[in-house]
Amino acid sequence: MTDEHGRRIAPWELVVRYLLLVAVLALTVGPFVWQLSTSLKGPTEDIFSTPPKFLPSHPTLHNYSRVSDTIPVWNYALNSLKVAVANVVTNCLGAALAGYAIARLRYRGRRLLTLVFIVAMLVPVEGIVIAQFQTMRSLGLNNTLLGVVLPGCVGAMNILLMRNAFLHLPQEVDEAAIVDGANAWQRFTRIALPSVKGTLAVVAIFAFMGSWDDFLWPLIVLSDSSKFTLTIGLNYLHGTFADDQRLVAAGTIIAVVPLIVLFACLQRFFFRGVGEGAVKG
Repeated sequence: MTDEHGRRIAPWELVVRYLLLVAVLALTVGPFVWQLSTSLKGPTEDIFSTPPKFLPSHPTLHNYSRVSDTIPVWNYALNSLKVAVANVVTNCLGAALAGYAIARLRYRGRRLLTLVFIVAMLVPVEGIVIAQFQTMRSLGLNNTLLGVVLPGCVGAMNILLMRNAFLHLPQEVDEAAIVDGANAWQRFTRIALPSVKGTLAVVAIFAFMGSWDDFLWPLIVLSDSSKFTLTIGLNYLHGTFADDQRLVAAGTIIAVVPLIVLFACLQRFFFRGVGEGAVKG
């Protein structure tokens, strides 16, 4: 076998590579497989056996129905979906507009603005959560899903991702469009935006994952149990029913499945995002 440069790979080097890949796979996928296996095991199976058994002897979906009987998991999932979809829309739209303005438009303070977004990424969420809470309370948005959405509606990292994607577009394309009479909005919607679909997919996945998995901010701003997101609702399984790991594992799988579905739908664009900005001739 040869590498990408045509050089022959030694057998021992190939074995080391595959061993490292298997080790990384076990560390990343192993916990999920264990949770999935636990969620499918019945009450008579020992989930703490030694050595551990990944394949359940008698698979059952009863644990998933028990989750819905214990907490209103589907209502929580719907709340999380509303928040996540709103974050995806606002982040994709806001980050694309801001990234294009920073990368392609010429005005004073453009570099300073980029530095501001970089500094914003360095500020920990815990350092500004009190200020965010005070702001939501002054706006009367406490205990609302809108109050959960607003602080993360446009992320600094997403803006910088879009900026870098737009920077890789050839300047000659903009100049040709200007000669043809296109204004800034037409250049953005018809030329720049269709060329960065991969980065938009990356922003969408990051925004969805960040809002879907968020626990601290919804816990602070929400007090009505009917408006809880899924991460807060599943916490009741850990607190009241911590001795039943099958129930906890089933709730965990319910929370992870939407992320897997989203990535499966956008993976084609996600992996294109690395080489974004190339122009097909």
